[in-house]
Amino acid sequence: MIPFLELRPAYLELKHEIDAAVARVLDSGWYIFGQEVEAFEAEFAAFCEASHCVGVGNGLDALHLALRAMDIGPGDEVIVSSNSYIATLLAVSLVGATPVLVEPDPVTHNLDPSRIEAALTERTQVLLPTHLYGQPADLDPMLDLARQHGLRLLEDAAQAHGARYKGRCIGAHGDAVAWSFYPSKNLGAIGDAGAITTNDPDIAARVRALGNYGSSVRYVNEIKGINSRLDPIQAAILRVKLAHLDDWNRRRGGIADFYSGQLAGTAIELPFVPDWADPVWHLYVVQSDERDSLKDALVARGIQTQIHYPIPPHLQRAYVELGLAEGHFPVAERLANRVLSLPLGPQLEADEAERVAEAVRMSLGDLA
Repeated sequence: MIPFLELRPAYLELKHEIDAAVARVLDSGWYIFGQEVEAFEAEFAAFCEASHCVGVGNGLDALHLALRAMDIGPGDEVIVSSNSYIATLLAVSLVGATPVLVEPDPVTHNLDPSRIEAALTERTQVLLPTHLYGQPADLDPMLDLARQHGLRLLEDAAQAHGARYKGRCIGAHGDAVAWSFYPSKNLGAIGDAGAITTNDPDIAARVRALGNYGSSVRYVNEIKGINSRLDPIQAAILRVKLAHLDDWNRRRGGIADFYSGQLAGTAIELPFVPDWADPVWHLYVVQSDERDSLKDALVARGIQTQIHYPIPPHLQRAYVELGLAEGHFPVAERLANRVLSLPLGPQLEADEAERVAEAVRMSLGDLA
């Protein structure tokens, strides 16, 4: 069986560096905040071409705290994609605001800028696009809309570490960018971790205080905060991996190019990359009208795949109060029924990628 993604090989490749980094933290005796967190924040901000980075506990907290730092709350509306992981909506709900769903571009699967203006109301405060699958969303039209209507732009970059939009690294195009370092991400910790990057010093300071019980000075609590802090051990591990991220992203890109070459002309729809995008291939997502049969056929040939995502947010029971039944967002629903993610990761060997491509071709032949 070729698994969809194995995490242990990434650790083994950097074992000596990671073990040394963890030992360094343990030997320091400093287990909350400290030098490792500060160093990672500085290094990741520089990598993202941003002025500030604030580490937090996980990606959901990054979104949640960024919205709070923008004073978003009850009565406000936030534009989100109808084709996104539910965490994007959950962050909006956590601050008491209302997520307003807008369809994705059926070609890129990212939030469609041309559909946003029709969804704006006097309550809209934030545009919240997701850089899905490691491919940047089309930001310039959204930035123009934000400027025209006095809105904030918050980017969900949980899958886009190192991606570039029109030559510039994702990290500070909008008001703030939320990051997840979940272990399976392109830049993954060994546990939960997250961060926000921004060029706005006020947003950075508010996120830092909000994640530390609402305090920027010990025992002085200016606002009601939570406990969401980047762990020094995770920060040390992320520092090690950050030094290898560009190389690992290049490896991902090589596998994606191989798949696209090997599967061109077959009965599946391959990923589309706009000429202004430099994706980092967090996922390689194909589409098929016979997705479920193809998935089963690949399992029979020893190839594990995943579906990102099988149920759109508006059809999840968690959001039944929105009153959005099947048929409300046909683009997102069609994608949910057709998308299939093939195995992809920087440690995937060339012969494994060949086996995946061959299995897909053979399975499609069987289904024809």
